[in-house]
Amino acid sequence: MIHSLTGKVIEKSLDEVVISCGGVGFLVAVPQTAQSAIAPIGEETTLYTCLNVKEDALDLYGFATREEQRAFKIITTVSGVGPKVGLAILSVLTPDRIALAVSGGDFKAFTAASGVGPKLAQRIVLELKGKFTETTLGGVTVEDISHTAAATGNVSQAISALVALGYTQSQAALAVAKLDTDADVQTLIKQALRLIAGGKV
Repeated sequence: MIHSLTGKVIEKSLDEVVISCGGVGFLVAVPQTAQSAIAPIGEETTLYTCLNVKEDALDLYGFATREEQRAFKIITTVSGVGPKVGLAILSVLTPDRIALAVSGGDFKAFTAASGVGPKLAQRIVLELKGKFTETTLGGVTVEDISHTAAATGNVSQAISALVALGYTQSQAALAVAKLDTDADVQTLIKQALRLIAGGKV
């Protein structure tokens, strides 16, 4: 198992990077979200990796953080989710968002990834239940989000309104969970939209 690579970036594209380590260039497939964390060509970078062994190939998949690496390993345990689909999911969802979607049963969040239809998305949520329980999201635990998503009254109405505006159930629940849930519906919606717009969710 190759846990990580540290070396000079010699080539870089949207979904691949070549890192030179000890005179050997390693071709590593990466999620699109990792691009901003990878150093420019000619500079040194570190990627956390997973090696996929097939009969006719050895493929390396790289990630900017250990959290992404761990999420990739967990996601690819789902039947029907290979490394390419795993990368596609991590290209549209951070590990935190994956944990939220699984915890909240929000399978639609996964359908944003290339190659993931509704049936596979539902299988992902079903098979990954309980595997992200230790994840903490900016001081808010997955359990907190689950309770918020299952809440009634103002909280439920605010989440429903955010979903109607185009946000996913898990994203809406995370935003509302960070607020004073005793506030009225309009206040909750406005404050949640501010959090989302400010990139805090």
